[in-house]
Amino acid sequence: MDELRGAARAAADLATGHLAGVPDGPVWQPVPEEDRAWLTGQALPTKGRTLSGLLHDVRERVLPHPMGNGHPRFFGWVNSPPSPAGVLVAPLAAAMNPSCAGGDHAGVLLERTAVRWLAELAGYPHPPGGGLLTGGASLATVIALAAARQRAIGEQGGDVREEGLYGRPPLVVYVSQEGHSCLRKAAELLGLGSRYVRTVPVGRDFRMDTEALRRAIAKDRVAGLRPFFVAASAGTVNTGAVDPLDEIAGIAREHGLWFHIDGAYGALGVLDEGAGPRYAGLARADSLALDPHKWLGVPVDCGCVLFRDPAAPRAAFSLVPSYLRDDSADGLGWFSEYGPEQTRPFRGLRVWSTIAHLGREGVTRLVRRTCGLARTLAAAVEADGDFELLAPVVTSVVAFRYRPAGTGADGTDRLNELIPAAVQRRGQVFLTGTRLSGTAALRACILNPATTEADLEILLDEIRNCAREMAV
Repeated sequence: MDELRGAARAAADLATGHLAGVPDGPVWQPVPEEDRAWLTGQALPTKGRTLSGLLHDVRERVLPHPMGNGHPRFFGWVNSPPSPAGVLVAPLAAAMNPSCAGGDHAGVLLERTAVRWLAELAGYPHPPGGGLLTGGASLATVIALAAARQRAIGEQGGDVREEGLYGRPPLVVYVSQEGHSCLRKAAELLGLGSRYVRTVPVGRDFRMDTEALRRAIAKDRVAGLRPFFVAASAGTVNTGAVDPLDEIAGIAREHGLWFHIDGAYGALGVLDEGAGPRYAGLARADSLALDPHKWLGVPVDCGCVLFRDPAAPRAAFSLVPSYLRDDSADGLGWFSEYGPEQTRPFRGLRVWSTIAHLGREGVTRLVRRTCGLARTLAAAVEADGDFELLAPVVTSVVAFRYRPAGTGADGTDRLNELIPAAVQRRGQVFLTGTRLSGTAALRACILNPATTEADLEILLDEIRNCAREMAV
C-alpha cells in the first residue's frame, strides 16, 4: 500500500503538470518513429513492472503525444478538454471499481442524480428511471432505436425479442442528410437494414426539409412499408445546425413515428440566448441522446440517453436471470434492464462532479462563451475577402473555406481539402475538414473554455500561411 500511495501522489503531480503545460506546447505533432515502435510493438513482459517504472514510461512515451484536444487551439471534430473536476474524481471511481448495473450502492444512486441533472440542463422531461449513462451517443442511439423497434412491432401484435423481424413489412428510419453516421450504424446493427434508412434532404441552412420528410413517409406507406422512426439533430457535427424540432415532432405524432433527437454535441446549445429558440420542440421527443463528454468536458467515455417513457427501453432490454435478481431493488429495477450493458462503469461520478463543480450558471456560461466565440470567428471570416462562410452559425461550430481571389472552383476545392492536414502538421492549431453540398469545407468547433479571440486570429493566420506554402 505504501508503494501505491507514493505512486498515486506522483501520478497526481504528473497529471497536473501535464495539464498545466498543454497551452504552451504544440497542439499536435506526429509521433516519432521510435515512440511509435514502442507504443505498438512491445513484447508481453515476463515479469511485472513497478508502479514507478510504469509512471516513467507514461511520462516519457505517452503524455508527450496527446490527441491535442486539451489545447485552447484545438478546433477539430467535437472533442473537448477534460473538466478539472472529472480528472480529479476519475481515480476515485477506479478505486471503488463498482459495477453500476444495479444494486444499492453509491454508483447507482449517484447516476440517477447525474442523469436527472442532464435532463434539467437540456430542458427535457425526466420521469424517474427515464435515462441512463452510456459509453457515448452511438450506444445511446442503439438503445433508443431498439426501444422504438420494440414498440413498433408490439403495435403490430408481435414481439421482436421473441420473433425477430421475420415476415414483417420493413421498418423505415428517416434521418437528415446532415445526420450523424451512428444512426445508420444503429439501423444496420439492429437488423433494420441501411436500405430502409431514408436520407431526408436539407435546406440551404442545412436543416431537415420537413416537406421532403412528409413526401418520403407518404411514398413508403404507399409501397407497403412501415415508417416508424425519425431522427432530428440538435446541433449537427458539420455546421451545428438545429433541425426544426417542433415541426418534426408534429409530423411524428401525426404518423405514429417515434421521434428521436440526436443532441450528442449540441443539446446544451439550448442554454445559449441566441440559439435557445431553435430548440422549441425538444421536450416533445420520445428519446434524446447527448454526450456529457463533449460540451461539458466529462472525461471520456460518457454518453446519455433520455426517455419520455422509461417503460419503452425496459421492454426492449430487461432480462433478469436468477443470479442477478435483487428483491430489495426499487420499482425502477437495475440500469442493466434499460440497455445492453451488464457490467457498467462508474460514469456517474465524473458527470456529477463536473456539473456540481460548474453549477447551472457555469454550464450556461461555458455554452454562451463558446457560442459567442463561434460568432466572432464567423464575423472575422465574413469580413475577410479571402474567406467564405458556408453555413449559418447556430451553436459553436463554424463551417467556412479559404477562397483567395483569382482561385477557380477546382483549385479552391483542392486547396481546402489539403489545408487541414497542413495546419495540423505545423502544430500551432488543429483544424479538420468536411464536405458541405459537395464542396470541401473547413470546420472549427469551439468547446474549450480557455480559447480566446487571439486563438481565433492564429487559426485564420495559420490557414493563410499553409495556403501560401502550398502555392509555392
